[in-house]
Amino acid sequence: MLKTDVLIIGAGASGCAIARELSKYQLDVMVADKNEDVGGDASKSNSAIIHTGYDASPGTLESQLVVAANPMYDKLSEDLEIPFERVGAILPAITDEQFEKLPSIKEKAFKNRVYDVEYKTAEQLLKMEPNLNPEVKGGLYIPRESIIDPFLLVVALAENAQENGVSFLLSTKVTGLKIEGDRIAGAETTAGPIEAKYVINAAGLYCDEIAHMAGKDDYYVNPRKGQFYILDKNTSCKVEHIVLPIPTKLTKGKLMCPTIHGNMLVGPTAEDLTDKVDKSTTREGLDSIETDVRKLIPKVNLRDSITQYCGLRPNRNPEGLHVDTYDDVKNYVNLSGIRSTGLTGSVALGKYVAQTLIDIGMKAPFKTNFIEKRKNIPCFHKLSRNDQNLLIKQNPLYGKVICRCETITEGEIVEAIHRPIPARSVDAVKRRLRAGMGRCQGGFCGPRVIDILARELNIPVTEVNKNNKGSYMIAGKVR
Repeated sequence: MLKTDVLIIGAGASGCAIARELSKYQLDVMVADKNEDVGGDASKSNSAIIHTGYDASPGTLESQLVVAANPMYDKLSEDLEIPFERVGAILPAITDEQFEKLPSIKEKAFKNRVYDVEYKTAEQLLKMEPNLNPEVKGGLYIPRESIIDPFLLVVALAENAQENGVSFLLSTKVTGLKIEGDRIAGAETTAGPIEAKYVINAAGLYCDEIAHMAGKDDYYVNPRKGQFYILDKNTSCKVEHIVLPIPTKLTKGKLMCPTIHGNMLVGPTAEDLTDKVDKSTTREGLDSIETDVRKLIPKVNLRDSITQYCGLRPNRNPEGLHVDTYDDVKNYVNLSGIRSTGLTGSVALGKYVAQTLIDIGMKAPFKTNFIEKRKNIPCFHKLSRNDQNLLIKQNPLYGKVICRCETITEGEIVEAIHRPIPARSVDAVKRRLRAGMGRCQGGFCGPRVIDILARELNIPVTEVNKNNKGSYMIAGKVR
């Protein structure tokens, strides 16, 4: 039987941030996730924005965590070598009705202690974003709204946690919780039983199912689908800031923003579902994105789309972000209602949950040897020509470009496969390095990535997976 002090269920942004925070203490920590890689479900399919919390409901835990988290990303991104940029956001009011809402939005921001929100005239906004609808009446500017690579954020948190002693059990589904009397004692998993002094439910989309195992099913989660377009880096119409619509009572609306790697992101929809695995895009959903975003950016060119994708957000009913503990199920922490701001709030949530565990009795002396920094894989195409040549001399595999769209080398792919949290599937390589995320979407580099995975993992190419076990990329030989 596996034994640990703390078992975290879920390796999305929240689970990995909690793991990293707990790795600062003298504790045995284990993370179990049903997927073959870290990143969870919602954490790897969102808008990649680090929010300020200006539009959160004032006085809520969500507001508290997001407002606290935003300033943490400057140092975190430097320590963990994660691409991060404070591009700022604008909320343009296109109609008189929207313009009348600006004071209440700014007042809400002030209630959330986001004091750097500023009014901008139509002329100022059009200077900032020439592709805005020329009928804009004015708007708000939120300078600290930022963009990040969400895949690398989660991978970096996990790798740094692992370097500090956290164990990750991937492809390991929790099938039951062990409760002895009035306390949690561990979990049953597909990898066998795990004995744990404390259990944290950070299962995101499936947190209600884990809560049910603990007898705490006073809420349920329905997936909220968000469909997106990703536009080519050379699209004819770009924005420099996150361009947000004026929210309505029903939705925050559809946006257009740059990604950290230079593409344009357009969307998302907000569709309530019952199926937690439905990640299909639909003509109706994509058409609604075009209709709504053209009101903000009339010249947006969706013909420059290189792909469309869908993410599922865990929508809690009743709503609200919760970190719950219980008198009748001691040593169990239940997280729920972590939605669109979950990526942002994760690093503050890690600290909040650690303190919650201490408050309910966990003994946790600090380590004196916590490793704060993490080295990323060298990004070959961003290096100077001299540094590229030095890297190729050290390892000739860096001289072999595999993904031409994103200029990803064989050296980078091999290193990703052998990292502390290894990339063992095509999608895992893609998320870490962007091999297959360019204009051809893996049409040229896909077969070579499969070959490299097979070689480095010492398996036949027919056993290389797209992501989870059984999602084989190759069915067999044709000749």
